[in-house]
Amino acid sequence: MQTNDGPVIYSSADGIAEIRFNRPDRLNVLDLEMAQAFAAAVERVTADETLRVVVISSEGRAFVAGGDLAHFRTSQDRRAAAAELIDPLHGALKMLAAAPLISLGSVKGAVAGAGMSLALNFDLLVAADDATFNLAYARIGAPPDCGGSWALPRLVGVRRALEIALLSDTVDADEALRLGLANRVVPRDQLDAETARLAARLAAGAPMAQARIKELMRTSLGNAYAEQLDAEAQAFGDCAVTDDFSEAVEAFFARRKPVFKGV
Repeated sequence: MQTNDGPVIYSSADGIAEIRFNRPDRLNVLDLEMAQAFAAAVERVTADETLRVVVISSEGRAFVAGGDLAHFRTSQDRRAAAAELIDPLHGALKMLAAAPLISLGSVKGAVAGAGMSLALNFDLLVAADDATFNLAYARIGAPPDCGGSWALPRLVGVRRALEIALLSDTVDADEALRLGLANRVVPRDQLDAETARLAARLAAGAPMAQARIKELMRTSLGNAYAEQLDAEAQAFGDCAVTDDFSEAVEAFFARRKPVFKGV
């Protein structure tokens, strides 16, 4: 299933959905229409229990070059304008974080401002070797939104996060990989293929186990040690009674690859 028009392109097949930003002539700058369309697509993805992975990508030469400053330039109430643009994006990110499916970012070219914040919040990120990351908010006299201030210190540490945010220096793809901002960096002409391979690999996994891994990792820094141990025990027990766990155990002793069915 695919929707080709509008500010985002939506498609889904074989347990994998893709949300592709579709304003390449504007470097996919996040205007109000784009933000609302992204939120609607995320709501559609998270409501579909057959999906295991969602890929977030873009048309054109950039991922997302930031938020739409023109939205603020003509506004008489800039606090209200900020909420109007930010609220749908934050709602979408909350849905993605809470959903059991895995979010996989696929970025290239400019990954700036809100685009960088979005990219940092996906569960996994594949970057083209021409991707450049710049948080950029300090340049316009504002702090990060879209989860940038939550994700960045968790990925690189507080002091490095402050440097990246305050100085707004550009981070190239190799440095992003070294810092842990990206999981993989590939040549630009291999980005789509590598993203598809990784998405297919994730979609073939045991969905409950993947959902619990995601939940445990995302909540771990807010839990005390004993709480995390209890959460691990509960999650493992929940997975141990699934057919997928039984299939994995039998496959291990039969020395074959398990086939997970999501039950």
